[in-house]
Amino acid sequence: MPVTVLLVDDEPLVRAGLRAVLEAQPDIEVVGEAADGAAVIPLVRQLRPDVVAMDVRMPLMDGIEATRAVLRTVADPPKILVVTTFENDEYVYEALRAGADGFLLKRARPAEIVHAVRLVAEGESLLFPASVRQLAAEYGDSAGNPAARAAMERAALTEREAEVLRLMARGMSNAEIATRMIVGTETVKSHVSAVLAKLGARDRTQAVIAAYESGFVAPG
Repeated sequence: MPVTVLLVDDEPLVRAGLRAVLEAQPDIEVVGEAADGAAVIPLVRQLRPDVVAMDVRMPLMDGIEATRAVLRTVADPPKILVVTTFENDEYVYEALRAGADGFLLKRARPAEIVHAVRLVAEGESLLFPASVRQLAAEYGDSAGNPAARAAMERAALTEREAEVLRLMARGMSNAEIATRMIVGTETVKSHVSAVLAKLGARDRTQAVIAAYESGFVAPG
């Protein structure tokens, strides 16, 4: 089955460019387009895309609020890939905090766009981990957000789970973590699932943001 994608951007040329790049791939299908975040929820419910590629800045409803709305109101929501002009942007970090699964630069090369969509759809690696660390260092609370610290303490991660979370924050895939820890991939998947459940995170991106926000992992 192909990865299905909904494109959301107020610039028709951006949507056309993304569509051309993605539809050139046999395993990716663009199922719809929207010009503003306000149109996302009905389209997501109608089309059930695997991934929403969404501009972070739009006139009526931006990508941050649209991300919150989708995750709040849609059962089994899609992965959300924020599309942005600037990498080091507070809007991007706020979108990740709101629940976006990764971000993509509008100037990215076609191969990078395709890789980003596939990686976010698979959900087994963190997209652009170095950039996420940089955003957390610049816009996060270096002392650790008190609420995030309390949530991390309540999670009571085991030693193995804590190690997995630290390796996730470095951008390692499940297979890479398995090699590093000298365990099977299924064991790593079990640890990742436990970390997500204990942190109340829907995916590894949100778990890593929680790790940075709490001060459990230093973003530098």
